[in-house]
Amino acid sequence: MGQTGQNKGILQHKYYLYLTEFFAGMSVMAVELGASRLLAPYFSSSQIVWTIIIGTIMIAMALGNIYGGRSADRHPEPARLYRRILIAAIWIAAIPVVGKYIILGIAGLLVVTINSNFLIIAAFLACMVIFVFPLFLLGTVTPSLVKYTVDSLDDSGKVVGTLGAYNTIGSIIGTFLPTFVTIPAVGTAITFFIFGGILLILALIYFFTTSRKFTRTVLPILLFLACLIGGHSTSFAFWESDLVYEGESVYNYLQVKDTGSSVILSTNVLFGVQSVTMKEKELTGMYYDYAMAAPLMSPAYPYDGQLQMLILGMGTGTYARQCLAYRGGMGISGMEIVGVEIDEKITELSERYFDVPPDVRTVNYDGRAYLQASDGRYDVIMVDAYQDITIPFQMSSVEFFTLVKEHLKENGVMVVNMNMHDSGESSINAYLSDTIASVFPYVYTVDVPGTTNRELFASSNADMPARLTANEALLSDDALQALIAEASERLIPYEAGGRLLTDDKAPVELLGMEVIDTLIQNELGYYKERFQQDGISGILGDL
Repeated sequence: MGQTGQNKGILQHKYYLYLTEFFAGMSVMAVELGASRLLAPYFSSSQIVWTIIIGTIMIAMALGNIYGGRSADRHPEPARLYRRILIAAIWIAAIPVVGKYIILGIAGLLVVTINSNFLIIAAFLACMVIFVFPLFLLGTVTPSLVKYTVDSLDDSGKVVGTLGAYNTIGSIIGTFLPTFVTIPAVGTAITFFIFGGILLILALIYFFTTSRKFTRTVLPILLFLACLIGGHSTSFAFWESDLVYEGESVYNYLQVKDTGSSVILSTNVLFGVQSVTMKEKELTGMYYDYAMAAPLMSPAYPYDGQLQMLILGMGTGTYARQCLAYRGGMGISGMEIVGVEIDEKITELSERYFDVPPDVRTVNYDGRAYLQASDGRYDVIMVDAYQDITIPFQMSSVEFFTLVKEHLKENGVMVVNMNMHDSGESSINAYLSDTIASVFPYVYTVDVPGTTNRELFASSNADMPARLTANEALLSDDALQALIAEASERLIPYEAGGRLLTDDKAPVELLGMEVIDTLIQNELGYYKERFQQDGISGILGDL
């Protein structure tokens, strides 16, 4: 047992072996957190993606444990372990350089070859290719260190327990440090470099303090430096040339783009617009415009005093900005708007890049938690907290919409923006609509032309459509009047079913994934057919 012929240099001190265990545990968790941020801009940060990440890492660690134990028995030389750590360090450092290209390559191949479960398969393959090997190598650390640290059976329990404690403490720190310090401060790419660098230094110390030749470490050092230089650009959307900001927060990947006529915020790479401001103070042409029908549906219109509005999912304030910009055209003398946005970084960006109205109060809080802590009541509540497949289940349930209803004034109106609409009877929007209809007696929907958005209006007021039609004539802005007239014509009553989402059961990720599969099939059907007939050359010939 023990160090078998290796009682030299730094390995004479067991604390170095304990530190190896500590930093290995820390790095595993840091890579796991980094993996979620690397994948989120392309596949979302839903529970499905997290499940794939955790499952993949557990597979890698289990295989590493098996191999590490067998390798330590056959070749009880610590140099083998530290070479594996050296390789893992270089691989982790290479992730920011090549990871995004691997993800897009896998996604591009699968999108034309499979018809269902695209998100699961693509995310799983990306995890397998990018993360399994380095985490497999780190999985060999614990069984190898047991071989090197246990001197006799008399103290084996104590030594193994100490190793486990160091690993656990390192894992705890590796969980909190990326989320609350490195990723928000310096980004995902630098986070990979930091923890890859820690492993690199750990291995180099071993080779520099033993009698073994350390000239073999020159190449790993050069490779690490090459990754550091080549990965200095943290751009996830590397094909974009007009980004004015790209960064990360505790919750999101964020990019701000200036199109010339507007400024756009996106919280991912592959799924649309999260917020927008129009430079010429015009209608956006998006769902925010249709949502302005909500104040006109209330029997309190025209309002006596100020319209009181709550926006759950404030973003950079697009809906508030549009409502205030067209307040005069709607004949509303005053508006009191409260916006709730969980991501403080988005609020900061709204002040820096977006023309957020200074008189709108923004609270950085979870939408449902805010309702539970507030006793305010509102004429209109806008729920705009759903991003692509990332739908917070706690804001999709019967209990949540009941809470919204309790914060509406008598006959007040709730408007909900639903993404990725389709006509499927078991789609996520069908479930959301049925859930809302179980709380509100009157529900109407309208699809926004040219988008995948659907606006839902709910109230205890039976006269919502009639009020909207009657109030069109009161609008003084011609463009807004034409848009509201179009929305009124397209408005249809929702026929409720029995598909309910509750706090106990709300499989929003799986339902959203089905919609993504449908959208992919509809949008890329031609290219799939070309691929099946003529292969990749057929697709390239069309581009």
